[in-house]
Amino acid sequence: MRVNIIRIKICGITHKEDALMACKMGAWALGFVFYKKSPRFIPPIEAKKIIKALPPFVVPVGVFVNENEAKVQQIADFCHLRALQFQGEEPPGYCRRFKGYKIIKAVRVKERLNWSQMESFEGIHYYLLDAYEPGRRGGTGKTFNWEILKHKRLPRPFILSGGLNPQNVAQAFKSVSPYAVDVSSGVERSPGRKDERLLAEFFGNASQ
Repeated sequence: MRVNIIRIKICGITHKEDALMACKMGAWALGFVFYKKSPRFIPPIEAKKIIKALPPFVVPVGVFVNENEAKVQQIADFCHLRALQFQGEEPPGYCRRFKGYKIIKAVRVKERLNWSQMESFEGIHYYLLDAYEPGRRGGTGKTFNWEILKHKRLPRPFILSGGLNPQNVAQAFKSVSPYAVDVSSGVERSPGRKDERLLAEFFGNASQ
């Protein structure tokens, strides 16, 4: 019998209290958004303070959108990131240049998967499959049709994102068996502030 390992990434962390609360509940990774146009943007100096307080088993992930390579490296070094998530139109060569980090490449899903695009990203560690919405870079609160993932073998493990919440996370694990799930707006009381009750329900339901 196949057993799913429950890995949960909480994205859009902006406050230490929220980060430690998520860690206590069992978060696998925490995402820090360094994209200034995002309502969940956090300055590197503030992210560094939070990351310094994290337990060693929790992976701090930097989220970037079409950022200058030197700036990404500078922030990654300064904040002591362990994974980099690229949420824009970064090409395969760009993603391969960052050595020593786990690389997550976001793929925004429309009606179907773009297999040629996904196969071109050799050297990355995970895809993050998110719902497509014009002009938005994640945190949309919308799901895509998970049926297109059933019985598919992707070139890399995938993290499921887009519209996850306490009500549908258990079904997400059962339906498509992702490597991990990623949630942001689904456990918030406002952009960048996590809700303790929603977080607890999300973690509790994920393991059912």
